[in-house]
Amino acid sequence: MDTFFCSDNSREVGEEIIGTATNNQTYILVECPQPWMSEAFNSKWVPSNLKLLVEEAKQARLPIKFLLIANDITHKSNRTTLLIYQRKEGLGSGYCKQEFSLSNIEQVAPTIRKWLWGGIPNFAVEASKSRDILICSHGSHDRCCARYGNPLYFHGNQLISELKLDDIRIWRTTHFGGHRFAPTCMDLPEGRYYGRLDIDSFQSILTRTGDVSCLNQVYRGWGILPNEIQILERELISYYGWDWFQYKVAGRIIEVSADKNHILAELTFEKPDGSMYCHQAQLVKDDAKTVELQSSCNTTKKSSSSQYAIAKLYPVSEPVFAAKIIEHQAVKSKIA
Repeated sequence: MDTFFCSDNSREVGEEIIGTATNNQTYILVECPQPWMSEAFNSKWVPSNLKLLVEEAKQARLPIKFLLIANDITHKSNRTTLLIYQRKEGLGSGYCKQEFSLSNIEQVAPTIRKWLWGGIPNFAVEASKSRDILICSHGSHDRCCARYGNPLYFHGNQLISELKLDDIRIWRTTHFGGHRFAPTCMDLPEGRYYGRLDIDSFQSILTRTGDVSCLNQVYRGWGILPNEIQILERELISYYGWDWFQYKVAGRIIEVSADKNHILAELTFEKPDGSMYCHQAQLVKDDAKTVELQSSCNTTKKSSSSQYAIAKLYPVSEPVFAAKIIEHQAVKSKIA
């Protein structure tokens, strides 16, 4: 019997990749040597105080996503990197980063506890403007992440070196969702998610050059936006091109029909020159894009994956607030 790979199956059934980025308030990334267990924080090198902290945060339902990270020198390093990314409120472009260089992994839990209580932990290093690219290679959690994630990490490292992209760090990481889109990655501090990557699309993402339409196949969405609005943002990327990545953005769902088949969504954005604009769109659930599939390599149970499509895009020009009310009323009458 052939081995089942959920990412191959997802491609074969034509599952849409957009709208699958996860919305997390905070990411806490802990450098930890491999191997990693399927339940990452049960791994050999994770100390008991850190495992306890992660469990307490889970029980308290804190909006934190804990991940283990590693690179090619993690095993040899005499320091442990701790990264905390916290989402910016309001109109923004992603997450604020705090970085700590610790003498060992046992110091991670007390450092995080001090941060959670509003203190200023020791061992902080100056937060650089570098990007952290996380590539899921968590093969013990899902075999697709090892099969496709490890080659992307290897070739991605070579690419970053060849292009001399000194402001980009690349990490292997534990599961952050979407293994059926492997190889999948997250780009911090923005918090954008990508999947089904090859080296050409990966280079375009790193350098923000080339044909922006490649994102139609590999862009999962921006984690600061509600999932339903992520498809609208992708449409605006196609319109504004790579310039869009310089804009500060906020999105909201204005209203949803009773059967949840129609959504009125809005994206407001600010350009670097300070000018602000807004787009509204009517989103409609697209049954033609609904597929049934196994969500991981380790389950035989099938689940449905539904999608929205843009029925109509309503551009709103400057000044934003004068025109919004008129457009809102016009679209509302179409949804009612």
